[in-house]
Amino acid sequence: MAFARVNGVVLHHEVRGPATAPALVFSNSLGTDFRIWNDVVARFGDDYRVVLYDKRGHGLSEATPAPYRLDDHVGDLSALLDHLGITRAAIVGLSVGGLIAQGIAAKRPDLVSALVLMDTAHKIGTADMWNARIDTVTSKGIGAMADAILERWFTPAYRRSDNADFVGYAAMLTRTTVDGYAGTCAALRDADLTQSTAALKMPVMCVVGDQDGSTPPDLVRSTADLVSGSRFEIIADAGHLPCIEKPAETARLLQDFLRSHTRTRP
Repeated sequence: MAFARVNGVVLHHEVRGPATAPALVFSNSLGTDFRIWNDVVARFGDDYRVVLYDKRGHGLSEATPAPYRLDDHVGDLSALLDHLGITRAAIVGLSVGGLIAQGIAAKRPDLVSALVLMDTAHKIGTADMWNARIDTVTSKGIGAMADAILERWFTPAYRRSDNADFVGYAAMLTRTTVDGYAGTCAALRDADLTQSTAALKMPVMCVVGDQDGSTPPDLVRSTADLVSGSRFEIIADAGHLPCIEKPAETARLLQDFLRSHTRTRP
């Protein structure tokens, strides 16, 4: 693991795989850190130079004072890639990570070879919804709404107290900083990428869990419909975080898509 000060914030990140392999960047969801990708990345071997990072206010990255703008998160990621000397990468973004991916693809298309948008959309939720969530987390803490969030994240089959992994990911959520969570809620509230996403020209695949309670399949499909030539896939028996519930299926979809749009090592 490593730390870098970029764009005015210290970001925790990790780079795996050969320096000569094509770059593959993962941007994770609200209330999580980059460990949600571990079981997916483990299936890629040495085909890619994988970049994992915690966005500001999450994981081990610095929590600057709320609120945040989506442009803050986009600037953080583009600055991190510049810091790492990466000039071209496929980017996989989940939930708010998908908005960050769409944002960087619009602002820095030179950096993006292909885009995978997982359980995300060009616009997520309403201002009233995000403002209510900001009010709750700042006045009562994340624990006050953790059960409702976890219901949207995971299927009932996974969401069991005897599932140690579920208990661990619940702890990941509730230990997210208030500034990081509320600040990123503000970024989500104010983000509408409908026009810029409709103008994207790189290869795009949209993926969603069939039981996603945060960004349901129809919403994700509406984002795929914006992008000419995009691909849309549904992962069965998964909620908002298929990379956790269905890592093998998620990895297979990513490998199939990326194989067509990136040049892997011989």
